[in-house]
Amino acid sequence: MTKDDSNTTRRTYLKSTAVAGAAGMAGLSGCLSGMGGGGDGGGDGEKLEILHGWSGGDGKAAFNALHSGFEEKHPDAKTKVQPVGGGGNTDLNTLISKRLGNDNPPGSWADWPGKNLLQFTSEGILGDIGTDVWGKNGMKDAYLDGPKKAAKPDGKFVAVPLNIHRMNNLFYNKKVVKKAGVDPSSIESPKDLTAALKKVDENTNAVGMAQSTKGPWTTLQLWASVFLAEAGWDSYQQFMKGKGKQSEIESAFKTLADYSKYFSNDASTIGWKEANKMVIDGKAAFIHQGDWAAGMYSGQDFTFEEDWGHVPFPGTDGYYAMNMDSFVFPKDGPAPETAKKFLRYCGTKEGQVKFNTKKGSIPPRDDVSTEKFGKFQTAQIEEFRSSKAQPPSIAHGLGVKPDVLTNLNTALKQKFSSYSDENASKVAKAFTNAF
Repeated sequence: MTKDDSNTTRRTYLKSTAVAGAAGMAGLSGCLSGMGGGGDGGGDGEKLEILHGWSGGDGKAAFNALHSGFEEKHPDAKTKVQPVGGGGNTDLNTLISKRLGNDNPPGSWADWPGKNLLQFTSEGILGDIGTDVWGKNGMKDAYLDGPKKAAKPDGKFVAVPLNIHRMNNLFYNKKVVKKAGVDPSSIESPKDLTAALKKVDENTNAVGMAQSTKGPWTTLQLWASVFLAEAGWDSYQQFMKGKGKQSEIESAFKTLADYSKYFSNDASTIGWKEANKMVIDGKAAFIHQGDWAAGMYSGQDFTFEEDWGHVPFPGTDGYYAMNMDSFVFPKDGPAPETAKKFLRYCGTKEGQVKFNTKKGSIPPRDDVSTEKFGKFQTAQIEEFRSSKAQPPSIAHGLGVKPDVLTNLNTALKQKFSSYSDENASKVAKAFTNAF
């Protein structure tokens, strides 16, 4: 899942519906599922309703492969799958909020784990699956600490991470960087990257960095990689606790202002896919993006190691900054036993191979064979397994609570819509007040 500009949190919605009452939601819940609130009474007799946001592309293919594998393993399990389209999963978010506000949870739904799930655990919505799910298939031993912690944001396992998208990536067009006289493997820091972008600008007709500044999430995830590189993992953790140093926050934003000198003129109007296409077409040398960017390359006759390359974002070597998708277990959902079977399958080697080979992400288990993965995914898997830490994504809600993420995005819209040193100081102050 990726983000867009709109981010209405479910917890906020739950609070509002608690006041307004459930009457206004009855028509919505009835037209979608016809299912009442669950509990153990739903048992094995009801269909497991699964909601997710992958209505097209590689996400749809990945979920379909996962679901088919589950049906093969459990032919007696009854499921009803409901893909909910909409940019950045905003439609899915809204639907889940309304369903929960009407005491009509689905059997399971796809969501970002980590602190994003605190909006549900604080309301007692998610159930403990530490024994029935995480106690099976060697899951507790196979997951590294980062994904495992994200599955239990309040101390109890309530979700199963299914995939990992790396965030601290720097992709590049090999022909452009060669013409510019730049060796990406020699770029050791965010400041070194600025110098490399300048060389591209001086020696080629391409822009140094393809970047979309249309919405705040692309800025936030770029800032997070720069912040991790400049300030370090300890400071990154302190920031997630609301204790970030304003001077370090500002420094990272000033680096972004330096990068912006080498963006395309239409950076404020294009989306991330258009920016990524610039790298494919040789109109840009570099792009920072989640590894879903590599998924575009495979369909464009743009080959890894021949046409494009990858390095960890300068200064973050050894870290595997993560965005993840998971399926959650609602405590009072219908068909709870079937839900546990599905979640157990999500945690298996087989299920994660089926999903991730289609999605372009990697398995959170560290004991999955790389045999069915391509060169790039295999390289990412190896770096993940040897990583010294797995920082959770701030831009995608794993590292901060939903209300904090909303505040960060608002600060970016209001204080840093134009990248500059002056605005870096303003937005840094707003970031320290976001918690």
